[in-house]
Amino acid sequence: MEIAVAVAAVLLSAAAAGTLYRLAKGPSLLDRVVATDVLLAIVAASLAVEMAYHGHLNNLILMVIVSLVGFIGAVTVARFATQTAEHGK
Repeated sequence: MEIAVAVAAVLLSAAAAGTLYRLAKGPSLLDRVVATDVLLAIVAASLAVEMAYHGHLNNLILMVIVSLVGFIGAVTVARFATQTAEHGK
């Protein structure tokens, strides 16, 4: 189990590093929004790995809240970007 958790931690850390790079460097607002959504998904996955390793469900509510915040934020910005594009025509 320790090897699987170590591999998951390395992969999640690499994904988070790439996402933080895209968040800082992203040329557009939509790139940054997608990077934020992916980063929140990585946080949720990290919480899931921690819960599986320790055998508890204490962080389940936090994981659901993080996922919902990411989803609602991405949908809100997408709707705003769509409305802005329609008014710009």
